[in-house]
Amino acid sequence: MKKLWALALASRASSRAHTVGPASGPDHSRHTGRRIMLPDDANVAGNVHGGTILKMIEEAGAIISTRHCNSKHRESCVAALARVERTDFLSPMNIGEVAHVSAEITYTSKHSVEVQVTVTSENIITGVKKVTNKATLWYVPLSLSNVERVLEVPPLVYVRKDQEVEGRKRYEAQKLERMETTWKTSDTIQPVLNTGVTMKLMDEVAGIVAARHCKTNIVTASVDAINFHKKIKKGCVITISGRLTFTSNKSMEIEVLVDADPIVDHSAERFRAASAFFTYVSLSKDGKTLPVPPLLVETEEEKKRFEEGKARYLQMKAKRQAQLDAIPH
Repeated sequence: MKKLWALALASRASSRAHTVGPASGPDHSRHTGRRIMLPDDANVAGNVHGGTILKMIEEAGAIISTRHCNSKHRESCVAALARVERTDFLSPMNIGEVAHVSAEITYTSKHSVEVQVTVTSENIITGVKKVTNKATLWYVPLSLSNVERVLEVPPLVYVRKDQEVEGRKRYEAQKLERMETTWKTSDTIQPVLNTGVTMKLMDEVAGIVAARHCKTNIVTASVDAINFHKKIKKGCVITISGRLTFTSNKSMEIEVLVDADPIVDHSAERFRAASAFFTYVSLSKDGKTLPVPPLLVETEEEKKRFEEGKARYLQMKAKRQAQLDAIPH
C-alpha cells in the first residue's frame, strides 16, 4: 500500500495530462479515458470512493453522447444525463491503480442515447487488470441556444439488426421504470447537466451513513437507478441526506435524497432534485466481507421502508441467481 501511495503522489502531475483519452479515428460511438487514483480519491483504507468512479463514468458518458449528437452538423447541443441504471461495483479499486473508463453508445431513440460504460482497474506495478464497474446511462441532447428544448438524436448505425432489437427492448424497459417512478413519487424525471458532482456527493453521504452504522471500512457494492426529478439551477443550495432503510446479513441499503433550495428566487419553493438507493458492504482489514449489524426499526414508516428494501434485495438476489443459472456449465 505504501508503494502504491507514493507512486500515486509521484504521478499526480502526469496523470492530470492523461485524464481523457478520446477514441482514435472518426468513430463517435466509442470513448476511452484513464486516470490514476490518488489519495484524495479514496477512504482511509485505500479503497477508491464509489462516487469518484460514478463521476468518471458520467463524464465519459457525457463526452461520447455530446460528441455523437453533434456529429451530423446540426444545431449545437449538449448531452444531459436523464437516468443511470443499476450500477454494480464488482471489485474495489485502490490508490495507485489506473482506472480505464471505456464508453460505447449502444442504442439511440429519437430523443435519447444509451451509453454502456465499463471501468477496469490496472495495477501498474504488477500489470494485473480487473473489471470493477459496469453501468448503463441514458442521455438527452439539449439545445445550447435553449437548454429547455430537446433535440433529435442522429441515428446509430448498427452492425447487426439484433443489436437494434435488443436496444429497443432495453429502451422500453427503462421507459417503463421511469413511468413507475413518476407514478410512485408524483415527480417527473428530467435530463440534468453537470450531474457527476451530485452523484459523487450522494455516494459520500451514503458512505457516511454506512460507516456510522458499521464502524468499519465500507465500500459501495451497487447503486440502484439514479433518477433526476428536476433541474438544479445556478443559485440553488442543495441538501443531500441519507437514511438506512434495510440491512441483510452482509449488506445495507441507504436511500439518498437530494433537495434544492432556490435561495435567489423567493417565489420558488424547495424541491426534490434526485434520489437513489445505494448498497454498501462492510469489510475487514483483510478486505473480507463482515456481517452487518441489524437495523432496528421502530416506527410504522421505518418498518414500511425496511420491507420495501427487503423486497428490492430479494428481487435482485433472484435476478442474479437467474443469470448464474443461465450460464452454460
